[in-house]
Amino acid sequence: MESIGITALTGLVSHIVFFVLTWKVLEGLRIEQFFKKGKVMEARILFILVCITIGTTASNFFLDILSWAQDLIYLF
Repeated sequence: MESIGITALTGLVSHIVFFVLTWKVLEGLRIEQFFKKGKVMEARILFILVCITIGTTASNFFLDILSWAQDLIYLF
C-alpha cells in the first residue's frame, strides 16, 4: 500500500512541477497579440489550457522514464 501512495505523490508533485515550469516558460510569450482587442479572457483561457497540455505531457514523459528505469531490474 505504501508503494501506491508514493507513486501517487510522485505523480502529483511531477504534474505540479511541470505545470509551473511550463507556466514560467510561456510567460515569455506575448500570446495576447494573436487575439482581437478585448479578448483578454479568451487569451488567458488558452494560456492555461496550453500550460496544462504541455505540462501534463512533459510530466507523463518523465514519469514513464522513471517507471521504465525502475523496471530495468527485471531485465536480468
